[in-house]
Amino acid sequence: MRYRLLVGTPTVSHDSRPSARRATLTGIQLSLLLAFSHSTNDAFSNVLPVFLPTLQARFGLGEAVLAVLVAVISTSSNVMQPFFGGFVDRWGRRRTAAIALIVGSTLMGFISVAPNVWSLFFILAIGGLGSAIFHPAAAAMARNTGAAKGISMSLFAAGGAIGSAIMPVAVLSVVRSFGIGYVPFLSIIGVAVGVVLFLLTPEQERTVVPDGTRPKLFDTSLLAGPVGLLAASGILRAMAFITFTNGMPLYLAVTRGFAPDAQVIGWTLSLYSLSSATGSILAGFLEPRVGRIALVAGSMLLALPFLAAVLLVSPGGLVYYLCVMFAGFFTNLSIPMLVVSAQDLAPHAVAAASGLLMGFTWGLAGVAYIAFGALQEAIGLQSANAVGFAFLVPAAAVAAYVLRRHAAAIEAAR
Repeated sequence: MRYRLLVGTPTVSHDSRPSARRATLTGIQLSLLLAFSHSTNDAFSNVLPVFLPTLQARFGLGEAVLAVLVAVISTSSNVMQPFFGGFVDRWGRRRTAAIALIVGSTLMGFISVAPNVWSLFFILAIGGLGSAIFHPAAAAMARNTGAAKGISMSLFAAGGAIGSAIMPVAVLSVVRSFGIGYVPFLSIIGVAVGVVLFLLTPEQERTVVPDGTRPKLFDTSLLAGPVGLLAASGILRAMAFITFTNGMPLYLAVTRGFAPDAQVIGWTLSLYSLSSATGSILAGFLEPRVGRIALVAGSMLLALPFLAAVLLVSPGGLVYYLCVMFAGFFTNLSIPMLVVSAQDLAPHAVAAASGLLMGFTWGLAGVAYIAFGALQEAIGLQSANAVGFAFLVPAAAVAAYVLRRHAAAIEAAR
């Protein structure tokens, strides 16, 4: 494993001694560490879907209330991300990411043992903020590891999907083997990874601003330009993803008649997320060969027939799992290039742009999912899920428009 020695910035003290040297990672090793930390963070921040059937049975909740739970965690963990981008640039990316990971994973581990709905709302609202702070900090670091930008961001995006893939199977295994009360012990993993991230990540350069001025916590001009349009595309794409991860467990349990802790639910979520991670990893390698516009817009459209097939074939068979796999692969293939494009178009606010594309889009999609809770009750889970998947069409159109119109600026930033 390759290390480099980083000399700490001299501290201001009476004896003027410099801070101690420490070994840190750089290049592809640092990219892999950040991807693993992203995997850990998203494993905990995205654990709610696997518990939705159980929470529905335990508290007697309808689909509309469950959709509100999804909106709460989406708001706290995702919508707030771009607003923390400016804070991250000012306070320091390294320590912000590490502390946020530790706090968020600790709190989110207690979803399974929430005694009532109100405590569940509290855990989701407060615990999700850790993820909201982690993402812009870690994404900004992933861009500057020393490895190729596209590959580093692909690994980083894939890490989150891998964590989301592993967690459903891991949680249900713990529940079946030891009981639901042991799920919070998984939070120890989040604490350990956060400590390692803090120790092995180099010091990050902070945003330099003229004397007498303060950087904006969030640059609202991002929303009015091409980054805002890329975010709109991301929101529409995220609607399809969130519809799958939150709607499919209920669809399998309510419409198809599986038990709330059935293995098919865990394997469906895990395979979908794992194939999403595969798509994210390959995006950085495919983009130079097929072009950014074709990769981003084309992958969204290719996901549609597989998502539709998931609702039509019999769950649990080979054909069903193949459709789930390809649906996840194509749905998330565009994410790394959407994030890199936003960063390229906003070099003055990289963390905020990262938070906008990696969190804000997911958050607003989660808030909009409240309407899908009512739609699910009105027209049924199968039809409502199909409506959610269809948002990939306008998502592809908007992304293609932005990438084509601003191709010169994106190319100049490479």
